[in-house]
Amino acid sequence: MAAVQSKPTVWARFTKYLREARSELRKVSWPNRKELITYTIVVVVTVVVVAIFSGLVDVLATGALNLLRRLGG
Repeated sequence: MAAVQSKPTVWARFTKYLREARSELRKVSWPNRKELITYTIVVVVTVVVVAIFSGLVDVLATGALNLLRRLGG
């Protein structure tokens, strides 16, 4: 007769998950201070450029729709 294996408890699965997550985080190559500053500047500049582009598209689309409404009405 084979022994019946019980399912691990929720707590055992949770602690195993935390151990594995910690182990994986130790493998991560974290950026140094200079890299972090550079990456942050790149992200901020990208967000500003995309925001300006989105704003211009919004203004142009609104103007075009207003012109069409005036011409049609």
